[in-house]
Amino acid sequence: MRKTLPVLCLILSTARAQPAAAERAGWPDPAPLTKSSTVIALENGTFVRVDVLGERLFRVRQAPTTNWTESALNRYGILATNLPPAACRRAETGGALTVTTGQAVLSVSRKDGTLSLSAADGRLLTRHAAAPALTDTRGYALRFALEKDERLYGLGDACRDNVMRRGRAYECWVLNVTSYIPIPMILSRRGWGLLMNTTWRNTFDVGKSDPDALICSARQSPLDYYLFCGANYRALLDTYTSLTGRPALLPVWGYGFTYVCNQNIDAFHLVNEALEFRRQEMPCDVIGLEPGWMEKFYDYSTKKKWHPQRFYFPYWAPKGNHTFIGALTRKGIKLSLWLCCDYDLGVYEEQCLAGAKPQDAAGPVMPDGVPEVFHDDRITGKPGAGKPAVRPNAPEGGEPWFQHLKPFVDQGVAAFKLDGAAQVVEHPKRAWGNGMTDEEMHNLYPVIYAKQMARGFEAHTQRRAMVYSAGGYAGVQQYVATWAGDTGGGAKPLASMLNLAFSGHSNHSCDMDIHHAAGIHFGFLQTWAQQNNWDYWYQPWLNHDRLIPVFRAYAQLRYRLLPYLYSCAAEAAQTGYPVMRAMSMDFPDDPAWDTCLGQYMLGDALLVSAFAKEVRVPAGRWTDFWSGGAIEGPVTLPVNVTGTQGGALLVKAGSIIPTWPTASHVTKGWSDEVGLLVYPGAPGTFTLYEDDGVSLDCRNGQFARTRVTCAPQGTRVTLTVGGREGRFAGMPASRAFTATLHLGAQPKTVTLDGNAVTNAVWDASAGTLTARLPACGAAPRVLVCD
Repeated sequence: MRKTLPVLCLILSTARAQPAAAERAGWPDPAPLTKSSTVIALENGTFVRVDVLGERLFRVRQAPTTNWTESALNRYGILATNLPPAACRRAETGGALTVTTGQAVLSVSRKDGTLSLSAADGRLLTRHAAAPALTDTRGYALRFALEKDERLYGLGDACRDNVMRRGRAYECWVLNVTSYIPIPMILSRRGWGLLMNTTWRNTFDVGKSDPDALICSARQSPLDYYLFCGANYRALLDTYTSLTGRPALLPVWGYGFTYVCNQNIDAFHLVNEALEFRRQEMPCDVIGLEPGWMEKFYDYSTKKKWHPQRFYFPYWAPKGNHTFIGALTRKGIKLSLWLCCDYDLGVYEEQCLAGAKPQDAAGPVMPDGVPEVFHDDRITGKPGAGKPAVRPNAPEGGEPWFQHLKPFVDQGVAAFKLDGAAQVVEHPKRAWGNGMTDEEMHNLYPVIYAKQMARGFEAHTQRRAMVYSAGGYAGVQQYVATWAGDTGGGAKPLASMLNLAFSGHSNHSCDMDIHHAAGIHFGFLQTWAQQNNWDYWYQPWLNHDRLIPVFRAYAQLRYRLLPYLYSCAAEAAQTGYPVMRAMSMDFPDDPAWDTCLGQYMLGDALLVSAFAKEVRVPAGRWTDFWSGGAIEGPVTLPVNVTGTQGGALLVKAGSIIPTWPTASHVTKGWSDEVGLLVYPGAPGTFTLYEDDGVSLDCRNGQFARTRVTCAPQGTRVTLTVGGREGRFAGMPASRAFTATLHLGAQPKTVTLDGNAVTNAVWDASAGTLTARLPACGAAPRVLVCD
């Protein structure tokens, strides 16, 4: 239950109030006004409410009465309610009420509610182009003025044709294939952002019908939005995800490799495929089962069971080391199960709000469903699949959805895949148990599905959830990872990921295309990586002979890079800044980056090309990861796709990339042996993140950071491994670092903490020096090459 704050201050305008129009649809907001709330009665008879939620964050509502409402995102706890209070002051200036914080100024006209948002230095960030309109259909129309050169980003997966959104209109409505994860949030290069606080069907017209305006509208929804500002995209996403939730930090093995089997597999072949990964020296942590694991194909019910022939368990001992899951566990493999859901999830959300305890009785068996249509870049549909049917209403919701999955988790199931299935199709005639129509529930459904899956798993196991879903909406990033749905592993999924990154979501992936080196290159160089076999025979070892070593090499590279990727994911979980970023995000000053959709940054250090014939290199010094060759940007170079390398991989000068020894799988978020790839063409810093890798303790501060710096000065390079800060269960007192520095010229002397190093290794062909720094722990260690 949300906590109610005491009423501290209420400012009501003395402007003349006219009779209110009919009250618009919405959930009553139970929270009273606070000292951070301001209510203004407008001359047109409506009311505006402004809540200061942070120095850079405002919530704005406009309604015909002062009976304030909240959206389903507020009601079900998707949006934060515990933001720290921010001091503000109010003033009357020229017929407007101005609210000022330490970093922003919001001004609202008493006449018609038009507002403007400025930075603390007075620079105008955005303003309304016209008075907000409350429509006769209980909807809204909201217009923001756009500057001639203003560039806007975000909106999640609403469209995969671009990254810079200006010039088109977008509907925020979850749709299979077309729009899996629309997010009603947009960011401006001018330093402001907007989240429309609604789950109703809504649109963003970003300069299409009016080139000088952003028009946000909904046929039916209260007018409720969040306006925020920041100096750059890091600041904007920090504020946005403080409200909508930080991206989840997956268990460390979730950033390894996930492989999904052919849906017709049985336990014997499943275990054999797990062993084949080990025989082939292809690292793998998760193996997933498609719907063939169920006794009833596509079982939507809470009565689902294992297929009795394919996946047999002794009835007298259904769990333990003697089962096929136990065998997988002994080989370091975690098992994932595919799920489909059309359960009335809103009932449980309402039970939680009412404080009722979940019922222990099992829910009723749902009628059979039908498979969703499978779309990708190569085929148009699954054979025999028709239009998804709308199942009739059922008196379901008596138990939490996750309740029936606990026995599977107790048997050793470690992860779940949430298929698009019913969560991405409309239910126009369905009356949901929480009182919503589908127009309000449809966008919300994937988010509360993700929420109940993640929180259910965590509460049951006290471990981080590895759940990945095809669908989503605002706030989904705090619960689960996602993949680009049934759309393959090409350029369109890449655009989807870059847009989700601009929308505060970091843990995204796609179905890896292993049929050519370019697809393998892209598939492994993502935030998390997975290959979906579905109904085919695309096991990596059954690929063309020339591609088998390519797959192996990229899989091993990914596992070496895990401490880098895990540290970047931890940063995303703490700040909202994503691991995988469009070039426009990291290099925002040049509009030309907006059309470079065939390359991206993977963390601060790595520039990756994908399906591009050439790569545009930003200014500065870069190193070709494959050859070690130096590159001076800005320059555009051809991408040399070879039989073993599927694209460009460049390293920015000043980068420090931690590595681990190649392993078949991972079990913890640290290693006794840590490598450092150092590129000292410029000063650089990297913060290595470590924790136990699986528990929820990291959310309570149980983790450690080690700051590593590189300081070049003339011919001298100083590498400092700082003292480790923080603690976590099982943390070793120290670990050994091995640094490989790309120097170009052999140094005359090498010292560690002032003592000569005699066992450093110089590789003349690569231009690298390798030196060991043993026993790195609480005290810093300094390596100097001169």
